[in-house]
Amino acid sequence: MDFDDTEEEAAFRAEARAWLEVNAPAKGSPDDFSTGMLEGTMDPAEYLRRVKEWQRLLVDAGWAGITWPKAYGGRGGTSLQSSIFSQEASRFGVATNTFAVGIGMAGPTIMRHGTDEQKDRYLPPMLRGDEVWCQLFSEPDAGSDLANISTRAIRDGDEWVVTGQKVWTSGAHEAQWGILLARTDPDVPKHKGITYFLVDMATPGFEIRPLKQMTGSEHFSEVFMDEVRVPHANILGEVNGGWACTLTTLANERGLIAGANKSSDSVALIALARQRGRADDPNLRQQLVDCWIRQQIQRYLGYRLQTALSKGVPPGPETSVMKLFAAEYLRRLGNAAMEMLGPEALVLDDSNPAGVDWQQRFLYAPAIRIAGGSNEVQRNIMAERVLGLPGEIRTDRDVAFRDIPKGGA
Repeated sequence: MDFDDTEEEAAFRAEARAWLEVNAPAKGSPDDFSTGMLEGTMDPAEYLRRVKEWQRLLVDAGWAGITWPKAYGGRGGTSLQSSIFSQEASRFGVATNTFAVGIGMAGPTIMRHGTDEQKDRYLPPMLRGDEVWCQLFSEPDAGSDLANISTRAIRDGDEWVVTGQKVWTSGAHEAQWGILLARTDPDVPKHKGITYFLVDMATPGFEIRPLKQMTGSEHFSEVFMDEVRVPHANILGEVNGGWACTLTTLANERGLIAGANKSSDSVALIALARQRGRADDPNLRQQLVDCWIRQQIQRYLGYRLQTALSKGVPPGPETSVMKLFAAEYLRRLGNAAMEMLGPEALVLDDSNPAGVDWQQRFLYAPAIRIAGGSNEVQRNIMAERVLGLPGEIRTDRDVAFRDIPKGGA
């Protein structure tokens, strides 16, 4: 494992930091919008305006899509350079969360599986933030077992007619496009009858119902589709071959979540405990030390991934380790914050002397244990791919989807 940048990496980091110092707002400044989405500290419309404005600035300056080919507006750089820029940007009051599904998940999938026409049409406006994307994957009966989707797509000439329900769709209400999984052949095993569509969210037949979270925000939605017509040209990859595209998307999603929580800083909580005169409380002190240790371990896991990227090794199950570890770290960090705040932890109001950031982090932490594959799924991946334990018994692997028992059947 390498802890230090090479000479070339150090030069890139210095260039990125210098540009950010001139162009990015400082953390904690009035222009800071780094926590506007997940912690509910900014009007959603204002947050969307700010992130789009920032994304366009990144594109114009050559700092967006660092790993993307220059032909699509990217920098043509390496995964390691992208990681370095993200590390430096996390020190400032900026965010690009709104574009995570598009740039971080749909974009790489389109690059790998799309036609030249699809790449030319979707990638440039995606990178500029002109078109926001959402992910229409999960369903009420297809979460951890994603291949169990029952949303149907039936061909009608040059179009496919889609009917079904999706759930836990992040940012559906503000998305112009979506990546959609639908079943196009129920007579083959469940992994083989899925097709991957690119769908215009303005198409008639969509109904979006926001889901109120306990943070007070409505970041997730249920999405209902009633005979939504999708052009045949909007299929990514092959008909009934969508699982290959899905795996590409999921690999990118897991990596995004694994590295997205570095801003939840245990050091800031320790500083607040000192300000409140609570740093000598033996029970709280133990929790704070535990959080600090876990944050350092997470940092070293990041170094290991960064080392692999620098050697051209694609990420593997280590992203599951990082994602699982981040979920547990955030749970413990939130619990320690509530312990430290005492009665103030019960007040979710801007008049609170401590603000609402820590309460919002506490309330949001459970979502990380589910998003991008639950903790249990990550443990299965680690057991099979790292420890070499026998795989989970899957009795429906070779059964036609229509013959798999549903519900209470």
